[in-house]
Amino acid sequence: MAVKSGTPLSPDRLFPAEEKTLHAARELYASVKDLPIISPHGHIPVGWFAQDKHFANPTDLFITPDHYVTRVLHAQGVALSALGVNQPHFTEQQARDAFLLLGQHWFAFAGTPMRYWFEDSLVRVFGIDTAFGPDTAGVIYDELNEMLKTPEFSTRALANRFNMDFVSTTDDPVSDLKLHDEVNADPDFKPFVAPAFRPDVYLEPGRADWPQLVRDLGSAADVDASSYEGFTQAMRRRRRYFKEHGAVLSDHSHISINSERLTDAEAGRLFREAYAGRIDSRDANRLRAHLFNDQARLAQEDGLVMTVHPSIARNYDNASYADYGADIGGDIPARAEFVEALRPLLNEYGNNIDFHFVAFTTDETVYSRELAPLAGFYPSFFVGAPWWFIDSPEAISRYFRATVPYAGFTKLSGFIDDTRAICSIPSRHDMNRRITASFVASLVCDHRISMDEGLSVMHYEVATQPKRVFKIDAAKQQ
Repeated sequence: MAVKSGTPLSPDRLFPAEEKTLHAARELYASVKDLPIISPHGHIPVGWFAQDKHFANPTDLFITPDHYVTRVLHAQGVALSALGVNQPHFTEQQARDAFLLLGQHWFAFAGTPMRYWFEDSLVRVFGIDTAFGPDTAGVIYDELNEMLKTPEFSTRALANRFNMDFVSTTDDPVSDLKLHDEVNADPDFKPFVAPAFRPDVYLEPGRADWPQLVRDLGSAADVDASSYEGFTQAMRRRRRYFKEHGAVLSDHSHISINSERLTDAEAGRLFREAYAGRIDSRDANRLRAHLFNDQARLAQEDGLVMTVHPSIARNYDNASYADYGADIGGDIPARAEFVEALRPLLNEYGNNIDFHFVAFTTDETVYSRELAPLAGFYPSFFVGAPWWFIDSPEAISRYFRATVPYAGFTKLSGFIDDTRAICSIPSRHDMNRRITASFVASLVCDHRISMDEGLSVMHYEVATQPKRVFKIDAAKQQ
C-alpha cells in the first residue's frame, strides 16, 4: 500500500554516511546548489520553447518523450504503443492508462536514476509528496493534469523557474534556426537557447539516402555540394551559419570515430562513388573517417567545440525500429576505442589550445585507460561527463575517481543533462552537484585539499568549467 511520506526527499540524499565527510559535503553543496543551470548538450526541441508548449497530460511530459523510461517499461513487457511512442492519435484515456502502467511497474525502477529524477520532480517541481506507486498513480495523474493546464507549467515558465542560463538543442545542419532567433529575442525568457550542429547522417556515405542528403546540404548552403570540394564548402558555410546564430558546438555520434585521412584525390574519388550510390561498406567507412576528420579541420577555422559520443549500436532491435522508428530506447552501448581512432586527428590538431574536443562515452572502461590520459596531455582534449546509460549516481562517482587522478578537474567537461525530459533537468543537475560535493568532500576530509580549495573546485565545476569548455560566454555576446 502506498503511504504518505512526511520527508520524501532527504536533504542529505546522495551524501556520504560518515559524519565528518557528510558535514563537508553539506557545506560544499550549499555553495553551489542555487547556481544557474548550464546545459551545453541536450535534446529539448526548440519548438517547445517557441510555441511555449503546454504538455497535453502527465504521460506527454514524463513517459512518451523519455526513452529512459520507455525502455525500462518495454523490458517489463509493456508495448511501446501503449506508452504513446510514435502514436499520432493517442487519446486522453490511453495517456492515463499509460501513467497507470508506470505505477504498476514502479518497482522495476527501484535503484535507477529515472526513479530519483521522477520523485525529485514530483516534490520540487509540482509539490506532490505522495509516494508514487500502483495505488497512487491515478490520483497523482489527475493532480498533475490540472497543474499542467496552468501558465506556471508551460515550457518557458518551467525553464525560467529552473533558473536555466544556457541550453543547447540538437539540430539538423540544414535547419534555418529561425525558431532559435525568435526565442532568444524574447526579453522575458531567461535562458539563451543555442543550436547544436549535428551532421552525423551527412558524414555516413554508406546510407542509401546520402546523395539526397548531400543535395539538401548544398541547397541550404547555396552551393553545389555534388563534389568533395563543394561538399566541404557547404559544410563550412553551414557551420558558420550555426555559429552566427549562437551555436557553440558540433556534435558527433558514429559507431567508430576513426579519423584517418585520405589523400584529397582518394577522398574525391570515393565521394564520387558514394554520390553515385555504388560505394561498398569498406570504402564508405574510410570516407566517413576522412569526413569526420574534416569536421575537426573546419573547427580550426570557425572555433566550434567538437563533441563526440561514439560506439552506440543504434536501433539494435529490428522489429522495434521498423514499428516505432529511432530514439525509442532501443540503442545499446558498444565497446569504445579512442586512442588509435583519434591518433590522426589529435596529432594534427590536439595541441591547438583554441580547439576544444570533448569525448563522451558509455564505456566506463576507457576513462582511466584512454580518455583521462589523453586529456592529461593534450590541451585541446576534455573528458565528457557521464551521460545516457551511465548518468547514474554510481557512475558519476566512478567517473570522478577514474579521471581526476589522471587529468585533474580542469580537464573535465562540466555536467551535461543530455535529455528532452524537461522536468528532469533540475533534478539531474542537482544530483550531479550532490555527487560532486561528496567526491570533493572526500578530498577535503583526506586532507588532500583545503575546504577553501574545495569550495573553489565546486564553483569551478558547476559554473566556470562548462562555460570555458564550451565557449558559452562568447556565444551569448554575439
